[in-house]
Amino acid sequence: MKLLVVNPNISNDVTTLIAAEAERSKAPETQLTIRTAGFGVEYIETRLESLLAGTATAEVIAENPGFDAVMVAAFGDPGMPALKELCDAPVIGITEAALAAASLLGSRMSIIAISPRITPWYRDCVESYGYASRLASIHSLSDPLNSIGSVQQEFGQKLVELAHLAVERDGADAIVLAGAPLAGLARQVKDQIPVPVVDGISAGVKLTEAIVALDSNPHRASSYGPPPVKVRGGLSTALDEQIARRQSTIYPEGEA
Repeated sequence: MKLLVVNPNISNDVTTLIAAEAERSKAPETQLTIRTAGFGVEYIETRLESLLAGTATAEVIAENPGFDAVMVAAFGDPGMPALKELCDAPVIGITEAALAAASLLGSRMSIIAISPRITPWYRDCVESYGYASRLASIHSLSDPLNSIGSVQQEFGQKLVELAHLAVERDGADAIVLAGAPLAGLARQVKDQIPVPVVDGISAGVKLTEAIVALDSNPHRASSYGPPPVKVRGGLSTALDEQIARRQSTIYPEGEA
């Protein structure tokens, strides 16, 4: 299968981390194409930044048609679930994949994040996916970040300590290490944490491969079907053409 992996932030250092973990996680027959957002912020912490990143991700998807699936590689899943309306192929976010995996590993899960500012947006995301009743806690680093690409090296031990806090105080049965800057860290620290640890990139790749293997129908109706035909303006050529391609699969020409 051909998998498009989109980093919704503009950090090439984070894209490198995503690519490394995706390569380690993928099946031999999976072909990866990794892309970085063309505009936005270096890492996403707020709802507004997520809104910007969602639009940037839509542009990347539109500029790279023809994939069997798309993975949105930022925790919080910027642009989701709206991006599912844009493609015939499955579009999977690493948050929905990580939460799904964690839910299979235990009754209660905790998220370990890199910034306290992220927490409200992450909580919104957990609630939107229907896991609020199973969320034990969200813990985050409180230290300012020197570089988004070096979070693992600088704060790896503190992240492990937060995971222990979630297990011992909050009763977490599974830990989700949140965010593409932490890609690959779960492999390094899993033996230091007494419950299963989920990496969003790894979970995203594996579950996307599984969804594609199911060979189910694309969304042609209901809430994730293509948007109705109407006058559009101000969009990039690539995005306008992608929307038109999507609409043409179910709407006769000119039908609104």
